[in-house]
Amino acid sequence: MPDQSDFPRQPLPPRPAGLAVAQSRLKLAHLRLIAAIDDKQSVSAAAQSLNLSQPAASRMIADLEVLLGTKLFQRLSRGVRLTPLGQALAGHAHSVLLQLARAEQEFDDLRTGRQGTVALGAVTAPAFELVAETVNDIRDRSPGIEINLQVDNSNALARELLAARLDFIIARVPDELDPRQFDALTIGVEEATVVVRQGHPLLAQAPVGLAMLGGCEWIMQPRHAMIRRAVDDLFLQANLQPPRCLINTTSIMLTLMMVARSDALAPIATGAARFVTDEATRGALTFLPLDFAIKVRPYSLIRLRDRPLSPAAKIVFELLRKRVVAAV
Repeated sequence: MPDQSDFPRQPLPPRPAGLAVAQSRLKLAHLRLIAAIDDKQSVSAAAQSLNLSQPAASRMIADLEVLLGTKLFQRLSRGVRLTPLGQALAGHAHSVLLQLARAEQEFDDLRTGRQGTVALGAVTAPAFELVAETVNDIRDRSPGIEINLQVDNSNALARELLAARLDFIIARVPDELDPRQFDALTIGVEEATVVVRQGHPLLAQAPVGLAMLGGCEWIMQPRHAMIRRAVDDLFLQANLQPPRCLINTTSIMLTLMMVARSDALAPIATGAARFVTDEATRGALTFLPLDFAIKVRPYSLIRLRDRPLSPAAKIVFELLRKRVVAAV
């Protein structure tokens, strides 16, 4: 039976007063139907796509034309064609439905963790080794997740975690904080090494001992930083004066620049040292072979015990945790 027989034949009543009246009564079902008719060019095919009966769809069309006070379709021998006003309404319907679909998808992505922003902090070694490797896993599994990474010392990262500016951290719980407020999974001991510029005079005397390094200029982190404390403790335990610092800085970029342009020494995490000596500085820096080891207190994967993670943060946290457990 042709579609045109389903439409009312009586003249349309006057348009309701004011567009606001139509806007207040226009329903999402109306928009879905007119968009489907625009796609299918047939009332019966549009009704079928929306799981409506054809009579129900025809009644909705009649209601819509009464509501708007204008004809929206031209009746053809087979199917229908939208009038210019019908085409305008269909365009708006498609736009609204697309925005709704996008909103539903974004909400679902946020709810399931496929999308979202995760703020994490890490001390230098895991930032270069653990986080960088996990980012590739996240890119493959949940490419919609955006990660903000802060690389700093443990004290600064713990403050940011407590202030809710970080979701979780890979660091050490500072001694002055109550450890009971954290969930912490120990990862491992951080090792550090000393980097120097290529051609440094000490390279010809390697491996070098602590006594040979006391008179050198050093570029180190501030005194509360763990690598700085580990180096100072090594000298004190050997009854040697801790080295004199040319500059104290938390910036690894400034550290590398100063080492490359002077005879200063810099202790940095071994993972970071491998990267900067092999790739980042194109051979400008190298390891200084030592006859002793610089070991720093173990660091952990840390979150606040009573603060739930967002779905996206939970995905990243679990990927890091699994990588840590597998490496143990």
